[in-house]
Amino acid sequence: MSRGGKNKDRSEGPERKCVVTGEVQPKYGLIRFVVGPDGDIVPDLAEKLPGRGIWVSSDRAALTQATKKGVFARGAKQQVKVPDTLPELVEAGLVRRVIDLISLARKTGEAVTGFEKVKDWLVKDYAEVLIQASDGSGRGKSKLRTPEGGSFIGWLTADELGQAFGRQTVIHVALGAGGLTQRVVEEAARLKGIRTQGGDDDRRKG
Repeated sequence: MSRGGKNKDRSEGPERKCVVTGEVQPKYGLIRFVVGPDGDIVPDLAEKLPGRGIWVSSDRAALTQATKKGVFARGAKQQVKVPDTLPELVEAGLVRRVIDLISLARKTGEAVTGFEKVKDWLVKDYAEVLIQASDGSGRGKSKLRTPEGGSFIGWLTADELGQAFGRQTVIHVALGAGGLTQRVVEEAARLKGIRTQGGDDDRRKG
């Protein structure tokens, strides 16, 4: 998957058009918005709210442009109210979704934390995804490598990862094969596009 889930392979599910860029892409690379009862633009990260969907690429610049250029009003075909803090609201919501998914993966045995446990999963080829805190020690993180053919996530903080494991902070996480892993990767890709500080990227490829 490319950054932000912007792979153009049509086999990857339904596509939607970004109202800012005009680009058509798989919908997991975009954020859906709807108009609330009071005319407010509301992020629909779970894509379950009723109403006409307005789709914006999961990119900070695109979202910022949408809030300033009247794009939402044109997409909704009506006057709308756009919160000044919309990018921050979207970012916070995506962080929460990723944390909750990792927490669920932990409860089903699909996720482990701790340097030695993560290293063991990597050595035994159990791991499909390596997650490392953006504010963790570079020296410690450099000792682990993304599994071959797997994914790397490096734009969550130690505090955020800690919430997924009921700890104060967490630096290293591995995700194994399981139904939740792909969802974590896709939601994290959306978050990466929105975050002002992306942290590490895909440099730690095996």
